[in-house]
Amino acid sequence: METLIPLRIAVLTVSDTRTEATDRSGDTLIERLTAAGHVLAERRIVPDDVYRIRAVVAQWIADPDIQVVLTTGGTGFTGRDSTPEALCVLFDKTIEGFGERFRQLSGDEIGSSTIQSRAVGGLANATVIFALPGSTGACRTGWDALLAEQLDSRHRPCNFANLVIPERGQHG
Repeated sequence: METLIPLRIAVLTVSDTRTEATDRSGDTLIERLTAAGHVLAERRIVPDDVYRIRAVVAQWIADPDIQVVLTTGGTGFTGRDSTPEALCVLFDKTIEGFGERFRQLSGDEIGSSTIQSRAVGGLANATVIFALPGSTGACRTGWDALLAEQLDSRHRPCNFANLVIPERGQHG
């Protein structure tokens, strides 16, 4: 049986109010990624500010030791929600199906409110980036239903893990 190739994953919580002590969504993602056998490369919390979000993620994209970036928060329509605006300009390619599938799955849990989710995904400099809403339920749905398989190098017929693992030679 093929062995999982652990990925180095950075987690960014976008919030004007959360701290590490109150960041349950970030905790949920970290618990799930480490339980799956991946490595937490870095964790940060930044306010809902398009330029601060973009600066952190751009730094992680440029770091060859970070293969995946997961963000939580800032994907709605209220006030300062600006995560998609911060991230989409960084993408070399957009993963259209991520947001579409996330909203489809989320609809089973929260009904029509799912249309207010602006979850996005993309690829930049051989780093995959996924932006999830800030609720723990959304993070659970995103990880359990989509990311766990797509970040598993053993998942067939295809996965994003093999795009970001340099020794696989499929990135770029």
